[in-house]
Amino acid sequence: MELNRRTVIAGAAAAGLAATTLGTGNAQAATGSASGRKPVKEPFGKLADGTKIYRWSLENGGTRLKVLNWGGVVQSLELPDRHGHYANVSLGFDNIDDYVAKTPYFGALIGRYGNRIAKGQFTLDGKSYQLSVNDGVNSLHGGKQGFDKHVWDVEPFTKGSDVGLHLHYTSVDGEMGYPGTLKAKVTYTLTKHGDWRIDYEATTDKATVVNLTSHVYWNLAGEGSGTIEDHELRIAAARYTPTDSGLIPTGELAKVGGTPFDFRHAKPIGRDIRAGHEQQVQAKGYDHNWALDKGITAKPEHVATLRDPRSGRTLKIATDQPGLQFYSGNFLDGTLTGTGGRTYRQGDALCLETQHFPDSPNHADFPSTVLRPGQTYRTTTIHTFSA
Repeated sequence: MELNRRTVIAGAAAAGLAATTLGTGNAQAATGSASGRKPVKEPFGKLADGTKIYRWSLENGGTRLKVLNWGGVVQSLELPDRHGHYANVSLGFDNIDDYVAKTPYFGALIGRYGNRIAKGQFTLDGKSYQLSVNDGVNSLHGGKQGFDKHVWDVEPFTKGSDVGLHLHYTSVDGEMGYPGTLKAKVTYTLTKHGDWRIDYEATTDKATVVNLTSHVYWNLAGEGSGTIEDHELRIAAARYTPTDSGLIPTGELAKVGGTPFDFRHAKPIGRDIRAGHEQQVQAKGYDHNWALDKGITAKPEHVATLRDPRSGRTLKIATDQPGLQFYSGNFLDGTLTGTGGRTYRQGDALCLETQHFPDSPNHADFPSTVLRPGQTYRTTTIHTFSA
């Protein structure tokens, strides 16, 4: 019989067992405190201009989360396996210099616009805007200095049995070419059950477009442990958005049936990743948006499940957003060394980014990402863990 995660944690605590954190060699007790611990702040280096970077450590319900004020980065997220042994399941670095100079958005908050906008251009209310271009001719994840490359104000909190962080950043009018001063607030919460909840909010003083998301790279076997091709993935979507050679959606909502993009029933990621489908060839794997069957909903609904058969760790994602970007780590190339001292190679992690569709400002048939004065952008994503 496979034990659930809370049973594993409680049993380990009662027996006084130690759980080894993969990649660090440190033994840590699997206490799994359900009451949570007050966030702890510690230095994490300095930027070139002397700005101090800090890391906050949170623990609740058996989940351990470490977050930087640089880009709202999730630097580490530790979970127990079916035996109560902990591992960091998110890719990252152990120093701020690598985050500044090298990171492919490891663990970062993404904005103003997650994913790509064609040629960095869009028209809103009859006016054309040119954005920062940083992915060939296109704009990716907010441009050259997106939200991931700024220092956020961080306010720790405890509320009932929850612990968390409020993160604030104000993007001025014209930053990276976007209109309007956008005030963003993102809340990371660890619940007593160990769920990680993200609540995004934003307001603007001019009409603009916004699409915020989180760019955690997941490997449920532990960062640096090897390929995720044996992870099993399910996505509740009958359609996806094919792309051109620049990974910009063509505008089509194609059926997944009969293609490698069909994840309506859980399957190993590696089963069809080399099927030779034209879309996979140009993306070097999966790097596409799935149009979720549920569409936009008032509350988060379960849309995806990721499971590592070796450790038993399972991630379930619920969101109110209409899209989910599945990226299979195609551009990891062995040149980056992570927190555990191991290099990250192609397919060593994956991203599941809840979002509106890429390039929505240029596709009238896609769900709108326009935000106007007087409105509040709100969206929520919940990560539920088990083993």
